[in-house]
Formats: sequence, structure tokens, C-alpha cells
Amino acid sequence: MKYGEIVHARLHKRINRFIAEVFMDGKKEQVHIKNTGRLTELLHPGAAVILEQSGNPNRKTRFSLIAAAKNGSWVNIDSQAPNRVAFEAITVGKIPNFSKVNVVKREVTFGASRFDLYVEQENRKGFIEVKGVTLEKDGIALFPDAPTLRGAKHVWELARAALEGYTCTVLFVVQMKTARALVPHREMDAAFADALLEASRKGVQILAYDSIVTEDELVLDKAIPVYLS
Repeated sequence: MKYGEIVHARLHKRINRFIAEVFMDGKKEQVHIKNTGRLTELLHPGAAVILEQSGNPNRKTRFSLIAAAKNGSWVNIDSQAPNRVAFEAITVGKIPNFSKVNVVKREVTFGASRFDLYVEQENRKGFIEVKGVTLEKDGIALFPDAPTLRGAKHVWELARAALEGYTCTVLFVVQMKTARALVPHREMDAAFADALLEASRKGVQILAYDSIVTEDELVLDKAIPVYLS
């Protein structure tokens, strides 16, 4: 996934969930944050950040904040990026579990939920729910970074679909290269961690991939282990 025109800046402060103030070329400017999560370990005053310039002249903010530096590496924080990256990777057969996919569709409804991807491979049909991961501690990627009732609901719905014969997957796209494994963030959201564990027992496959993050690109890279309990 490639971004358009990007610029470097320094974070001054986060004003609210959607807006931050940065220093760019010595001047303060408000920018849109492409992620409503907490991101406290990334968006702190003085952090180096990357912005993408908008092509919409009618927007209130000219730029969107898409990445932040952490320990010398970039962490992509664009919440829309994981779905696009997963779609691209499955389309080109980069994920072995989906190497022979005939159909890939985005945003498909099942029951009371809308899953990120619908796939058909040979005589099997399935759903994939994609989760972007931006939180990492001591080499372990953690999800979520804030309580997510919607996330647990989607996982339970996947479990129900699996029991009806669909091939169902939760795919964690870790938006950095520094994590060696992924663990549900039970301290943040025990309900999500429980849902993920139970869904796994009901046949939902749980996958995690790290990513190569450069200044203007996010590329799905290698599978990393997931530890549910």
C-alpha cells in the first residue's frame, strides 16, 4: 500500500481523538489523525510523525497523520490501511492460508455484522475480520489498545458463521516490524480476549502478520505467532 505526498513533522499535542497539532517547517498546524485509538505510547509531545497531504481542497485539515516513530522505527497508525493491505495480500496470494482464492470481496454482511472480507477458495466460502495493531510492549503486539465492544461482537459472529460451515478468520495486521508475537490485551478488554479464545475453539483461525513500514508505504510481511492464553 503506497501513500501519496508525505511530509515529516513533530507532534506538539493531541487535541482530541481526531485532531492533533504539529510543528511543520517551524509552524503549528492542525492535522487529522487517521486512528481514534489511544496511541498514548506513540502520540506524545515531540514525537516524529509522518503526514499525508490530502487532495481534497475542501477539507478542514490539509494533512492526515499516518505514522509515528518509536525506538528508531516507524509505526503505521492509519486505521484504514490494514483492510487495504490484507485485501492486496490475499489478492496476490501472499498469505498461504488463502493462496487459492477465487473471489475476494470487501465489506460483506453476515447476520448482524459486516465483515471486512469475504473469500471463496475452491468449494469453500469464508469471512475475514481484519484488525490493525499499533500497540507493542517489549516485543509483544497487543490488541486492543482500548475497549472494543464492536470487536468482540464481530468475533462472536465469526464463531457463529464457522459453526454454519464457513471458513472464518481473524487476521491481525501488526502495523510495525518490531513485534515477535501477538497476545490479546486482556488487561484492556477481557471480553475481547475471551471471545477470541472461544472463537478459536469453535474453529475460527487466528492469524497475525507483521508489516514493513517505510515513510510512504505499508506492506504485509511475515506471520508471527498468536498466544491466546
